[in-house]
Amino acid sequence: MSTIVEMVEQEVMGWPDMEKVPHRFGGTEFRVSGHEVGHMHGGRWADVPFSVKRREELVAAGRAELHHILPDTGWVTYRISGPESVPGLIELLRMNYEHYHRVKV
Repeated sequence: MSTIVEMVEQEVMGWPDMEKVPHRFGGTEFRVSGHEVGHMHGGRWADVPFSVKRREELVAAGRAELHHILPDTGWVTYRISGPESVPGLIELLRMNYEHYHRVKV
């Protein structure tokens, strides 16, 4: 059986131009076009950067929480309770992937 991290990696690493690198504070970071799409701290939670406006929308909709350390930024924290949480995380990572992959900055 796959771990939560392996489940996410299997999906995310199938997207064109995606990179996986060690995150500076531990865990796995996903990048595209030189931008961080998000990172995972094991199978417990993930942090995903957005604009403050998008973060407000996601938190209001219950799709993510304010970042556990930087609540006044655009970052969100996504708590992973088990395999059933993986699709919600994939959706958040895909939002950023599509933004940065389209922009190609």
